[in-house]
Amino acid sequence: MNGRTADRQQRVIVIGAGIVGCSLADELTARGWSEVTVLEQGPLLAPGGSTSHAPGLVFRTSPSKTLTDFAAYTVAKFSALEVDGLPCFNPVGGLEIATSEERWADLHRKAGLAASWGVRAELLSPERCAELWPLLDPERILGGLHTPDDGLARALLASRAQAERATGRGARFLDRHTVTGIEQEDGRVTGVLTDRGRFDADIVVSAAGFWGPLIGEMAGVPVPLLPLAHQYAKTAPLPELADLNDPRTEASRPILRFQDRDLYYREHTDRIGIGSYAHRPMPVDAAGVPAYDDAPVMPSSLPFTAEDFAPSWEDSVGLLPALGAGRIEEGFNGVFSFTPDGMPVIGESREVRGFWLAEAVWVTHSAGVAKAVAEWMTDGRTTTDVHGCDLYRFEDAQASPAYVAERGAQNFTEVYDVIHPLQPMERPRPLRISPFHVRQRELGAYFLEGGGWERPHWYEANAPLAEGIELPGRDAWSARYWSPIAAAEARATRERVALYDMTPLKRLEVSGRGALAFLQRMTTNQLAKKPGSVTYTLLLDEAGGVRSDLTVARLAENRFQVGANSGLDLDWLLRHAPDDVHIADITPGTCCVGVWGPLARDLVQPLTHDDFSHGAFGYFKARQTYLGHVPVTAMRLSYVGELGWELYTTADMGLRLWDTLWEAGARHGVIAAGRSAFNSLRLEKGYRAWGHDMTTEHDPYEAGVGFAVRMDKGDFIGRAALEGRSAETARRRLVCLTLDDPAALVMGSEPVFVDGVPAGYVTSAGYGYTVGRTVAYAWLPAAAAVPGTAVHIEYFGEKVPATVAEEPLFDPRMTRIRR
Repeated sequence: MNGRTADRQQRVIVIGAGIVGCSLADELTARGWSEVTVLEQGPLLAPGGSTSHAPGLVFRTSPSKTLTDFAAYTVAKFSALEVDGLPCFNPVGGLEIATSEERWADLHRKAGLAASWGVRAELLSPERCAELWPLLDPERILGGLHTPDDGLARALLASRAQAERATGRGARFLDRHTVTGIEQEDGRVTGVLTDRGRFDADIVVSAAGFWGPLIGEMAGVPVPLLPLAHQYAKTAPLPELADLNDPRTEASRPILRFQDRDLYYREHTDRIGIGSYAHRPMPVDAAGVPAYDDAPVMPSSLPFTAEDFAPSWEDSVGLLPALGAGRIEEGFNGVFSFTPDGMPVIGESREVRGFWLAEAVWVTHSAGVAKAVAEWMTDGRTTTDVHGCDLYRFEDAQASPAYVAERGAQNFTEVYDVIHPLQPMERPRPLRISPFHVRQRELGAYFLEGGGWERPHWYEANAPLAEGIELPGRDAWSARYWSPIAAAEARATRERVALYDMTPLKRLEVSGRGALAFLQRMTTNQLAKKPGSVTYTLLLDEAGGVRSDLTVARLAENRFQVGANSGLDLDWLLRHAPDDVHIADITPGTCCVGVWGPLARDLVQPLTHDDFSHGAFGYFKARQTYLGHVPVTAMRLSYVGELGWELYTTADMGLRLWDTLWEAGARHGVIAAGRSAFNSLRLEKGYRAWGHDMTTEHDPYEAGVGFAVRMDKGDFIGRAALEGRSAETARRRLVCLTLDDPAALVMGSEPVFVDGVPAGYVTSAGYGYTVGRTVAYAWLPAAAAVPGTAVHIEYFGEKVPATVAEEPLFDPRMTRIRR
């Protein structure tokens, strides 16, 4: 993507010699890039950033497969490193304990995540937890989750080991160099200015940790990161730990997490270190952090605020009674980085080419992130899906300093909370609303949030329609952010007609003399069709991985409307667009209503003079027309498996469009329906959700979207990589599963067992209100991806029987859509 991937002599400047900068230098030089210079404002080995005080906890299991992969690589790499006979990783394991029923249930869910992502984990009784951690009071806990291969990373040693290895391959590390500026010419970095001179550069990587926003400001690239202080304290020596641990390795017992009180513990030979997230958020102004030589201890170590720690000490004594005879001997408030969604920020700036970010990365994920960034720089792609870490994942509405500060602080307070996958951030809301918002509120919409948008998931006005519908009972987890009203809305869509707010769908306009040739080159399907055609197609990377799926409507000879997934698609297209192509994000100025159901034509046809019959306006066709007084672009598409249209208009006409459709639909029993029903209907129809069901880690044939690839249309990005591949050659497949028990439920990310062994994981799941059972999509080995194969899905520790099904489950002959 940087346009120079074939050249192995790029002059790379890495800013920051913490764990990320050292890991990146090692990864780049291992790939043959020898002209790597790492600049550090402090002294080497302990430069004073977050790495210098990091407690080194590495728990691999996360709801994010990407973060788990990063952590797994970090463990594997650091386990193979040592310095002066000292290991860089101590595999003491991890132990997370539960003192509440909610946490105990969550640990069962986390055990499932571990199985999904290939991490060894075991649920333990209170007595077994106390055997692993004898200071624990087993009467206080309900049980624990033990991950024996997790442990403690010695960040400074790992930094040194990798720096020495990189130096041996030609890299150089320069300390006491404070960066003062980033030079640019014609939209590309050319050099780095420091207080000790200038350095030429083709590529600059900011791995500066919580100083990242200051480096980004020098380059004119906003870095969505909030530095926050986090408390860490050490006890005085404890008699119970005397002569237990080797001072060279410091610890022998697992890292202990007491997440119900936002606390964690690790051994420091004969003392215990205690980390707390239980205190108030303490934002830190990176510009006000003292320089290394001016700091009392180090720049990232701020004075300990004992009053904030006092409740955590009481909680610790309650959990570990032996601490009652001890005391806190030392402590500090260490500075770490938090982002609006808790994920790292990596990637190359589009506006300043050659300027890369590797920021908001904790020690846990450091080597994995460095590997991904090095792959991205040298090969143009990563082997691990990184869309959740990409700099351009954030919308413009999420880029304000106020938003970054508010969401970053909330992520700090929630770092150990039990977070439901649908749980929205609380503030700032509402931020982005569609023109229909006022009507949705009148109908009692229950809003969740995504991409800053308020998204209705169901409408309380439809509650009477849910009366009498029999549904299986739900446990507390699956009942959150759900209502039986969703079943009524799904039924109304299948039987009558419903309006869906599709405004948050990213919309791009691609125009210009070269628009068709450009889109042909970028996507997999044949787009050389007459104006009025709509095509489902894919964006691939060079290795054939699915970057996204799109709908492309040819509205005129040189004008296309692209239905995309996120700002990452816009970024990808902009990076590749030639001068004769113009790309605009038209989402903020437009809106969309999906009108779907067997009565959709009865609703829409009387509003227009154009013929909306099947013969005159076929499936996957587009037309610009008027509905009443409203100019619309109508596309005959359906993501719910029913007859209907996506109707687009400008934002100023949006409310009029809604009211026009609502009034006309009254005689047909029209309702407003939300995302909960939408998801159920699309699962029954087998429609994939990019980012959940498929990513760059999968090719089209594995993901079941090979029908959108036209190898005979000419060259396109990823075509060469697909040569010789087919659905028959795929070694794994995305398959449809139905749960055998109509009352059973799963939610997503659960492990799938074949013959008693974890073999894959669920990507999307939801109750199919039409088919009367839960529908799940999952990745499985090809040998198991055969209809009729019996499998089990683990849900909160219970093995739930399921069967691989033929897809789609609903209307396989497409008769309901094509009528």
